[in-house]
Amino acid sequence: MRPANISRVANIEDLRQIARRRVPKIFFDYVDGGSYSEATMRANVDDFDKWGFAPRFLVDVSKRTLDTTILGQKSALPIMIAPNGLTGMLWPKGEAVAARAAHAAGIPLTLSTVSICTMEEVAAEAKSGFHFQLYLPKDKGLAKSFLDRAKACGAGAIHFTVDANLPALREKDLYNGLRFAGTPALRTMLDILAHPQWALAHVPTGRMPRFGNLPPETGRDLLEQTANMGNINELVITWDHLRWIRQNWDGKLVFKGAMTVEDARQAVDEGCDAVVVTNHGGRQMDGILSSVAVLPRIAAAVGGRTEIILDSGIRRGTQIAKALALGADSVMIGRAYLYGLAAAGEAGVALAIRLLADELSITLGSLGLNSIAELRAKGPGIIERI
Repeated sequence: MRPANISRVANIEDLRQIARRRVPKIFFDYVDGGSYSEATMRANVDDFDKWGFAPRFLVDVSKRTLDTTILGQKSALPIMIAPNGLTGMLWPKGEAVAARAAHAAGIPLTLSTVSICTMEEVAAEAKSGFHFQLYLPKDKGLAKSFLDRAKACGAGAIHFTVDANLPALREKDLYNGLRFAGTPALRTMLDILAHPQWALAHVPTGRMPRFGNLPPETGRDLLEQTANMGNINELVITWDHLRWIRQNWDGKLVFKGAMTVEDARQAVDEGCDAVVVTNHGGRQMDGILSSVAVLPRIAAAVGGRTEIILDSGIRRGTQIAKALALGADSVMIGRAYLYGLAAAGEAGVALAIRLLADELSITLGSLGLNSIAELRAKGPGIIERI
């Protein structure tokens, strides 16, 4: 696929609009949409505006740096690439392409269980840090094989997603036929044909690709595999499942889905090395609090005992600064980089990261600060609820 012209892109929303035009609706809506009425998805972004900065001036900020550590590894930015399913349907080999951009930016990438590329393909590109996100299968042999493969790939952490065992009701996916096995709906086929460059790159044989990490018996293509997820993954997960992972994985373990102090505390007590404060981008359940709304109380409860990663809603560098000031050690970006990938491949992901980094650097300087460590240390004194 040829990248779009992104020379005049000024922000993540610009990339989103380009992505909307270049990708068939079935896959753009999968990325862009949320569950039910999408209220939580919108709140993830909007609730950042409920916090404001109180900056200090006349400070020498000429030696600003954005480098930090994430799960014990150096990172050029307090940013991780979040795990996202079907990324390879936005751009050919999309997960590997994103991994190259992440490595060039000096930040880690977390790969989804339901990626188009295999973890081996992505690990080869993600030299600045490769993590694997786990949806727990019912088949413990398959689950153990995921952990073993991740270890062989040099994964720095397993991110156990705890909030997606039940199938989400994302109405756009239902309308577009993404939740049904078999031939896509006629309107979906026509929309794909209306994107010939995309179609030739992704479905040259006329058949959709597969999820690269799942075995053949899970389905012939991603549509069948998606429809079968209820049969593949555990529908009821408990703390015993977390303990099983901890027993079978001797590396860093991340609890992805902390939205309450109680869950965050127990995750730390069970041996997790970090918690991701996230509501899955508003993609699983609607009507719950935004991630940034619950971040301060979770940070106050476990911030001294574990790393805290904020996920969901990041579209601006100012939002990253607010998350760090409110107690996060780093953030994950999902839709922000996916829009860039869909727009222009590796160059689009690189631009999305650079836009956020530039905005964060300017925000840091405008607050009279020179480092991420200083922002986190002084955060309580420079941010206020509006």
